[in-house]
Amino acid sequence: MSAVAALDEPTRRRAYDHVVRQAGPVSRDDAAAELGLPRTTVAFHLDRLVDEGLLDVVFERRTGRTGPGAGRPAKLYRRSGCEVSVSLPERHYALAGQLLAAALEEADRSGDSPRAALGRHAYTVGRGLAATAHPATGGDARAATLAVLEAHGYEPRVEGPHIALVNCPFHTLAQQHTELVCGMNLRLLDGILDGISCTGLAAHLHPTPARCCVRLEPESDVADAAARSGGLDG
Repeated sequence: MSAVAALDEPTRRRAYDHVVRQAGPVSRDDAAAELGLPRTTVAFHLDRLVDEGLLDVVFERRTGRTGPGAGRPAKLYRRSGCEVSVSLPERHYALAGQLLAAALEEADRSGDSPRAALGRHAYTVGRGLAATAHPATGGDARAATLAVLEAHGYEPRVEGPHIALVNCPFHTLAQQHTELVCGMNLRLLDGILDGISCTGLAAHLHPTPARCCVRLEPESDVADAAARSGGLDG
């Protein structure tokens, strides 16, 4: 977010826009002349953009001369490979894309159905996300669960014994491909809970308007619901 904040400053944003529009690297003098600003002001903003990872620095001799007497290379600026995006509410479509692509590749190799491969891969990735729980949670499984969910855009909200997920990180995809994406999300959350362990919670499909399709409920509640469903089916 600091990179986004850096671009919120008008002069710095003008300097960034000028650099990225050019076919080649830009010098401080070139940018100052184009923007109509003192060289020192432009240098300050360009170097701040470098510090934030938005620009890279290269050194080149603009004259094309080499060897003794060619002079010192000039400090030039160009767009970095850093990608910055902001989404409110928070979305994680890149994660969904990675899960779906990996599932297709696995299905091609194994001959299994893409849906089954997606479920397995989402579960594995969920266990990996569980490992990112901040040490400050001190081994508290409930706190660790909330921290991981918060870090990945779910906006968890404790509602009595349940944890409601107020935001869906895959919202647009879930609206368009509900069964597939909600199933993937359920397995991802299964993996998070199993990776943290001893949470006493289970992920359960609980579609609610303007919320994630999954809710975390006490394991005993989910088991009781499954038993009742089994009894009715029988």
